[in-house]
Amino acid sequence: MARPLARPLAEFLDACLSPSLAAQGFATSDVIMAWGDIVGERLAAFTQPLKIEWKRKAPHADPESRPEPSTLVIRVESAFALELQHLAPTIIDRVNTYYGWRCIGKLVLKQGPVRRVEKKRPSAPTLTPEDQEKVNTAIGPIEEEGLKAALDRLGQAIVSSGSRTKA
Repeated sequence: MARPLARPLAEFLDACLSPSLAAQGFATSDVIMAWGDIVGERLAAFTQPLKIEWKRKAPHADPESRPEPSTLVIRVESAFALELQHLAPTIIDRVNTYYGWRCIGKLVLKQGPVRRVEKKRPSAPTLTPEDQEKVNTAIGPIEEEGLKAALDRLGQAIVSSGSRTKA
């Protein structure tokens, strides 16, 4: 008896995920949460995904057929809308790459204010004078100022975290 040939997992994903994707618009909050990773921090600063509008399947359509690509609705700040319109094919490609299949076919841009989440920067570590002297001694021979500053920050972070290496 011949064994059935292995089929790519992608052939099964659409059939498994289609009902839940269509019911929830966004399958989960993954596009919203990963928006910065998908489109890049620069675009994410001026845009925000609002919803995915899925087309309804025709009642006589084959349930095994691939769903029609959906529409991604994005809120964009008005000053950035024209640039985003030119970048639409790139954004569609990035979202589809993130999902692993062609789920987005077009973008609809809604102009308006974008909610920004401010990232809190950790406060600079405070070091004892002895620890600061250790860092200064370690970076002393470095002449290039940019490298020296970066190594100083790294040294302060390592010393303040309590990480100790055996000498």
